[in-house]
Amino acid sequence: MVGLIPLFAVETLEPEVLHKVPGFKRRLEWFIDNRPDLTSHLACMRKAGRGERRLLSITNQDQLRRLLKYMLDEHEFLSPYGVRTLSRFHRENPYTLYINGVEHRVEYEPAEASTGLFGGNSNWRGPVWFPLNFLLIESLQKFHHYLGDDFKVEFPTGSGTATTLWEVAAELSRRMTGIFLRAADGRRPVFGSLQKFQKDPHWRDLILFYEYFHGESGTGLGASHQTGWTGLVTKLIQQSGESRYEEESEQEAATANADRMYKEKK
Repeated sequence: MVGLIPLFAVETLEPEVLHKVPGFKRRLEWFIDNRPDLTSHLACMRKAGRGERRLLSITNQDQLRRLLKYMLDEHEFLSPYGVRTLSRFHRENPYTLYINGVEHRVEYEPAEASTGLFGGNSNWRGPVWFPLNFLLIESLQKFHHYLGDDFKVEFPTGSGTATTLWEVAAELSRRMTGIFLRAADGRRPVFGSLQKFQKDPHWRDLILFYEYFHGESGTGLGASHQTGWTGLVTKLIQQSGESRYEEESEQEAATANADRMYKEKK
């Protein structure tokens, strides 16, 4: 996950906003013209993207593609419930380091930690954590604001399906909200094997906001009252609803326009 964090450092500048701050715009142009030693390591800040937006990002387009190749690979970071904190590759291929004759290993652990490290009840070696996934989704949306629909990546990696970054963000959001929704069998992934919460009519609709989630099954792990960041799922649900409403409105408008043109021809 550490290798994916540079994706968070992205922002788009709307042209009307940039126009309102001429001092900032002047300093920005000076920085681009006079500090190539720094800007050469960043995405191009001069070229306007979709809607004449400007991009501020550590990651350029080539780096973005390479990062997403791994992040969107279901054999690596992509799980059915979001992005894992450690690649699944390390389940069969743990990282091993020897120090003073002692072996230290980092391997994929999708649930609770198998050691007492960090108290034993916190694990960043495989599970899905909401705050990082939420930031990844926001970053993909920002990149899409600049790059538009012409920039597509294979999703999932190896599928042969070219997908816009907005669509990737939407699918990651659906996978994460799916943790709390009932599947076809009537069970919520978040509750795992807790039968009282899965079947008891007095408990099954009492949703708990766990600290992090199993990288394979979506089962809630750690503290069960982590509303501070797992509550972000409500924002994802809101965005999904707004996007669906906009799509339906666009379809209705297109249908109405087609009907009007047909009547005019008659």
